[in-house]
Amino acid sequence: MEFTRLNPLTGEVASSATAMQAADIPAIAARAAAAFPAWAAQGPNARRAVLMKAATALEAKKDQFVAAMMAETGSTAGWAMFNLGLAAGMVREAAALTTQIAGEVIPSDKPGCLAMALKEPVGVILGIAPWNAPIILGVRAIAVPLACGNAVILKASETCPRTHALIIEAFAEAGFPEGVVNVVTNAPADAGDVVGALIDAPQVKRINFTGSTGVGRIIAKRAAEHLKPCLLELGGKAPLIVLDDADLDEAVKAAAFGAFMNQGQICMSTERIIVVDAVADAFAAKFAAKAASMATGDPREGKTPLGVVVDAKTVSHVNALIDDATSKGAQVIAGGKADSVLMPATVVDGVTAAMNLYRDESFGPVVAMIRARDEDHAVELANDSEYGLSAAVFTRDTARGLAVARRIHSGICHVNGPTVHDEAQMPFGGVGASGYGRFGGRQGIDSFTETRWITVETQPGHYPI
Repeated sequence: MEFTRLNPLTGEVASSATAMQAADIPAIAARAAAAFPAWAAQGPNARRAVLMKAATALEAKKDQFVAAMMAETGSTAGWAMFNLGLAAGMVREAAALTTQIAGEVIPSDKPGCLAMALKEPVGVILGIAPWNAPIILGVRAIAVPLACGNAVILKASETCPRTHALIIEAFAEAGFPEGVVNVVTNAPADAGDVVGALIDAPQVKRINFTGSTGVGRIIAKRAAEHLKPCLLELGGKAPLIVLDDADLDEAVKAAAFGAFMNQGQICMSTERIIVVDAVADAFAAKFAAKAASMATGDPREGKTPLGVVVDAKTVSHVNALIDDATSKGAQVIAGGKADSVLMPATVVDGVTAAMNLYRDESFGPVVAMIRARDEDHAVELANDSEYGLSAAVFTRDTARGLAVARRIHSGICHVNGPTVHDEAQMPFGGVGASGYGRFGGRQGIDSFTETRWITVETQPGHYPI
């Protein structure tokens, strides 16, 4: 049995995939578990070699990836190419980590006792990836777990099953042993049952999930019943603070990129621009002009920086946020409501805590501009959110910027850079409702290995009984 994904712009069938059921999961989990011991036993350079081949195989599917992302999620070619480039880099970074999965020798108080902390693979890792940055996030869900010697199951998004299947095809071509890399696809209606069966499978030892905070809470609760650790990278409401001494032109460029790249459908997207009163009017004029210059169009034509949003539900959600804000005194200074998935870059000025746009994640091409009295007030506003993934602060005084960054409650903060910034080797993750745990670099090793204490006695024992 199969299910289909429709193109959000044309309504035509974009892809089809196998509609797996909860009953199919035990066999897949068992297959992964059976493949795990041999893969875990391979040396680091053997694992590295296969991962390097996987990166090359991903890049070789460039045209297929671009076509799949355009059709399934309405993304632009530029966004698809950015996804592929970073994803290939993530696989190569994972390959480089295979010889860095190191433990330590710890001094023991017991004479003749050699005490070691070892990092060992866990077993089967479940990775659940979303649609919005599908190659990056699909690869991130499995690359470092594989480098650490685990077997993996990628639960593909129902919104982009073809894009995620291409990842698995590339990894298969690279030569991973049978059963080490697995994929699960399912119809939207079956998602809850299928994910539940995956979490419940005794062979699955850990879960990493990237997606909404609401679903993350459900996954964490289900996993907790089995005492299975989770790595959760969830929603965001990223603030970008513009202080009175900021380079406004640089702030405008970074804010526009952060707010409107991929139509604002990124967990790190700039959702709140917090500007101190002294420069608020000047910034608003420059930023509104920038947003107005960013056209939206059919991504297949490749002539505009903005493509389409993923579905009509997003359109309704963003329109409702705009209506609520304007009804309570905010002003639309660029863009506005839309009647199709071709939504304009929209800026709403004068947003206050009374408005839904102040607090709710929009995940679309609309950004709230919030005015602050001064630096302290700007920090207070930035921290007035349940989310804490990415943030940014603009100032010409680097020491001041660093001091403000340290006061913001977020997993990531950039001084004089956009909130949207990702690199394979960096510790990526949030706090609060944005989740917990870290992807990336050596932090990723900690997420996907078990630390074991092992001792070797080298002298005769002396015991009190």
